[in-house]
Amino acid sequence: MTEPAEPTAVQRLAAFAVRCRDEGVPGAVAADVSGRILDVIGNALAGRAEGGPGTAVLEAVRGWAGTPQAGIFGEAGRLPSPSAALVNGTLAHALDFDDTHLPSVLHPSAAVVPAALAAAEETGAGGAALTGAVAAGIEVCNRLGMASYLPEIRNSLFFERGQHATSICGTLGAATAAGLLYGLDAEGVASAIGVAASMGAGVIEANRTGGTVKRVHCGWAAHAGVAAATLARAGVTGPPTVLEGRFGFFRAWLDGRYDAGALLSGLGERWEVTRTVYKPYPSNHFTHPAIDCALALRARGLDPADVAEIELGMPAPTLRTVAEPRPEKIRPRTPYHAKFSGPFTVATALLGGGGLGVYLDDFTDATLADGARLALAAKVGCREDERASEIFPVAFAAVLRVRTRGGARLEHRVDSSRGGPAHPLSRAELLTKFGLNAARALAGEQATALSSAVAGISDAPDVGGLLALTRASA
Repeated sequence: MTEPAEPTAVQRLAAFAVRCRDEGVPGAVAADVSGRILDVIGNALAGRAEGGPGTAVLEAVRGWAGTPQAGIFGEAGRLPSPSAALVNGTLAHALDFDDTHLPSVLHPSAAVVPAALAAAEETGAGGAALTGAVAAGIEVCNRLGMASYLPEIRNSLFFERGQHATSICGTLGAATAAGLLYGLDAEGVASAIGVAASMGAGVIEANRTGGTVKRVHCGWAAHAGVAAATLARAGVTGPPTVLEGRFGFFRAWLDGRYDAGALLSGLGERWEVTRTVYKPYPSNHFTHPAIDCALALRARGLDPADVAEIELGMPAPTLRTVAEPRPEKIRPRTPYHAKFSGPFTVATALLGGGGLGVYLDDFTDATLADGARLALAAKVGCREDERASEIFPVAFAAVLRVRTRGGARLEHRVDSSRGGPAHPLSRAELLTKFGLNAARALAGEQATALSSAVAGISDAPDVGGLLALTRASA
């Protein structure tokens, strides 16, 4: 078959990715990548302490056996690289505490970083190669997500269809990163992406009504990405028009509706990696501006016992995830399900609050059974706020209006949630978040050593020691 004369979309992405590995990335991008790795490891350690799907996935993959190639966060022993990526990616996304790219609204790092770490450990790659691979993988993932964002609907078409953009685009980003660390050339990386396009999947109904499978999505994306790169290394090839072709990625997922400029323009000059924002609260990102509003009203002296009624105004596309169906949102079934509830998280911010304002200890079986919290959540009504809808999804906005028993009316509005584009987390806040998460699994001095190792990752001769530092000493 004759290949097109002009480079195809996947060929251009692959050439860019190889430059990231072979020529390095700008200093600001390298520094940003170290923060991504730190955040993923901290989230994964806290996720491991939580148990749940991460433990279940580890039990499952141990039964698969295979050649020990890569380590697991917080765990002795090694697994085949695809299996290690599956476990670590699941842990990284298990608490819904991982970063978010806007306006694509996907979580790139939890899929790409575990895949890159597994491939780097297997091959003995150094920190510079890992940094370039993570940067390229996240950039490819984010740009695929950007290409799916349609301004006329103010949303990603993936999400309009109930598809999880993270697990779909994250698979291709993970394959990019793993392919680079396996030493593939541009043609090989293009094949890894092309193979991965047949592997990504994920639906988001669990966001609405519960279930634990969504927490495995990033792990499966990491697993599939490493598997795709392994197959490409062995000689399996992907179609050169896998993205834009008649039966390619964009046609299959999005009916051919995508933004080619967002996908390809300014590669290596305009970095979507650095526009990925960190989460200060361990809940669905759509709930964050509401939490900000509730915390602000609480700081102004609002007494939750004095609340008669609360109105939460949000972007219209987010209501389906965090406000509907209402019976499920005012009385969530599980602590994880509660993280996807606007009413419950507002009540939590008014009554509880730890860490950076709301923390993991606010989502437990005990808080789920707290009568005061459930009664307050039942007083929260959710509706569209036009201003928030106009801003979405470039930033997450909300307004909270409270009527007290005495008839007073209070209001607070945010146009960009904390951690978002207008209010990014500082380095100190990111380290605070990491410290809180790591403390659930490690002693303080070990967590400090781990954060220092991640900060200097670009200069590390290999990354194997990084995984060792995630394991609690005897």
